[in-house]
Parts: sequence; C-alpha cells; structure tokens
Amino acid sequence: MQHSELDIARLGIPRLGPSGSGVPVRALAGAAGLAAAGLFYSTVIERNAFALRHTTLSVLEPGASPLRVLHISDLHMMPGQRLKQAWIAELEALEPDLVVNTGDNLAHPQAVPSVIQALGGLLSRPGLFVFGSNDYFGPKPKNPLKYFKKDHQRTQGEPLPWQDLRAAFTERGWLDATHTVRELEVSGVRVVAAGVDDPHIERDRYETVAGRPNPLAHLRLGLTHSPEPRVLDRFAADGYDLVMAGHTHGGQLCLPFFGALVTNCQLDRSRVKGPSSWGSSMKLHVSAGLGTSPYAPARFCCRPEASLLTLTPVSHGDADYDADQSLPQLARESM
Repeated sequence: MQHSELDIARLGIPRLGPSGSGVPVRALAGAAGLAAAGLFYSTVIERNAFALRHTTLSVLEPGASPLRVLHISDLHMMPGQRLKQAWIAELEALEPDLVVNTGDNLAHPQAVPSVIQALGGLLSRPGLFVFGSNDYFGPKPKNPLKYFKKDHQRTQGEPLPWQDLRAAFTERGWLDATHTVRELEVSGVRVVAAGVDDPHIERDRYETVAGRPNPLAHLRLGLTHSPEPRVLDRFAADGYDLVMAGHTHGGQLCLPFFGALVTNCQLDRSRVKGPSSWGSSMKLHVSAGLGTSPYAPARFCCRPEASLLTLTPVSHGDADYDADQSLPQLARESM
C-alpha cells in the first residue's frame, strides 16, 4: 500500500534523512547543531577562559616560613595571542616568592619576544625552569587518535629558537635546572632544586642529578616537563619533597564525571592535573597549562590555568585544596 506525503504526515511517521538511514532530519540537524556549539565553546570560549588554581601543600621542613610559588607551564605561545599574553602579564600582581616554569613555552619560531613580554616582571623574581619538547621543536598536525596509544611514534616539527629563550630567561636571573642541582634562598626558605630534560622525547638523564639532595634545605624540589613515572620514582627514591610538571594539559578534552580521556604520557588519569601524592612522602603537582597546539586549539571541561601554590611546613598538616577560579582583575581572551 502506498502513502502520499500528506498521509505520512498524518500518521506521524518521521521522514528519513537524506541517506535513507531512518534518522529523522530534525535529529540530524540537532546533532549537527550540538556539534557546532561544542566546537565553538571548546575552541573559542573555554580555550580562552584562563583560571588560577590555588593549592596548599605541606612539604616544607618544620619551622620554615610559608612559600608562595607560581607554577606556569605549556604556554604554547603564538605571536598573535595578545589577550593570553596580557593575562599572563597580570600574574605579576600575585607577587609570588618563586616562579617555576615547566616548559613548552613556544608554538612558533617568532614567539620568543611574546613569551618574554608576557612574563614581564615575573622574570625579575626568583625563577626556575626546564624545557619541554615544544621549546625545541615546533608543533605538527597529528591524528588525534594517536594520543590514545601511549607508545605511539612521535614526529618532530621545525627547530625552535630555544637557545634564545634560555638566554632571555637566564639574563633576567631565572635558573636553568636542566640536569643540574641548584641551591637558592627565597624569602628565607632554603631551596634545593634539580630537573631533567623532557622525558617525553627521552632527553632525560637523571643520573646527572642522582643522589640525595642537601638535607639542610627546607624544600627539595624536582622539575620535569612530562611527569613520567620512571622519573618520578627516581625523585621519590632520592628524598625529594615535591615534583612539579606540566605536559598533560590536564587531559585537554575531558568528560563530566569521568575526567581526562588521556594524559599523553605514562601517568595515570587520576593525577592528570593538580596535586597528588607519589609514594609515601613525595607530592606531585601537574599544571594543566595555559595553551594548546595550534593544530588542536580546543579545551573541554579543562580550563587553561596557572597555579599558585602555598607551601607550608609539614607540621601544619596537609590541607590540600583544589579550587579553580578566575582572577577577577585579569582580562580574559575572547573572540
């Protein structure tokens, strides 16, 4: 029996989509609309909704004064990202005692001046840094499905001017912790810091800093770009109090009530961003970072961030908290 268009409408039978798959046209249109809205939100709104994470960690030796540490990572800076640069520049108003930069500052061969201008007065404060792969090599387009395979083959883009960036950092007084042990006093707190080059591209040489750090220090601090467990285990075995890392972007694309889909390293998803414990006595802090690759400019349920850590003596108890919030005085990037 055949039905006319009018009969079909009266019977309430949905029309088939253009492919004849049985999917109503309105459902297809709705799905397309949701996809477009999600793409707009993740690439335009959340990617630019910068936040400051506040965390308190009890890691200092008893009797030490609290130390305020600003952790920045994964800027992935492009020269034209003016509003991101302005937001970073406002972080100087926090007046941190120490700035720690865990790498991946660059996403373009001409971005060094933009990074230096954005960091501004922070470069006049005590600082420590290590580099990541995207300080040495530019980004390249990738199949996003590769991120779900932890041992996927990695490709490197064009060389980036990391020597210029390092020179600019060190000329302003920041200390390169790559494969070396640094000792400094910050606001009356004695800090010993050691770092490794990026383990994600197998540039780490932990043996160059192996051994127990100065027992007289109030804080024993480890730095690495990628929080690879093999490196974290070495820091923990040597008696470090805190390791700071970046690289993961907090998962970058996360799902509500589930969290990060991937970490882009061997680290488990539960530690993809913020503070956690590693072993019996070491703390780990992973920054979700402030940028993205220009070939994957999206974040979902994972705002770009800088972190202000208040480090207190262990005798004060461990009062970790993990609250994302925007700086009210900072400009946000928008369309």
